[in-house]
Amino acid sequence: MKGGWVYIMTNKPDGTLYVGVTSDLARRVFEHREGLFAGFTKTYGLKRLVYAERHDSIESAIQRERNIKHWRRGWKVQLIHSINPAWDDLYDTFLI
Repeated sequence: MKGGWVYIMTNKPDGTLYVGVTSDLARRVFEHREGLFAGFTKTYGLKRLVYAERHDSIESAIQRERNIKHWRRGWKVQLIHSINPAWDDLYDTFLI
């Protein structure tokens, strides 16, 4: 089976957060950045990829996304800081 990604998008450092899951990170983040679909990320201008983690199965990625979505905001911020303390846009890092 194909793996998956859990990712977090924002509009600015310490801004609005969106947690998502996908099997194709580069494609999905491109869609967010270009505002191709109406929804939360387009409404709030969430175009900066600040966190991503790879999973061997899409099922484990989906479960991880569900767990993170139920976390307090502070925990999500700590997760971002653990790999990206400057809240840099990681989009180019994950282009393959």
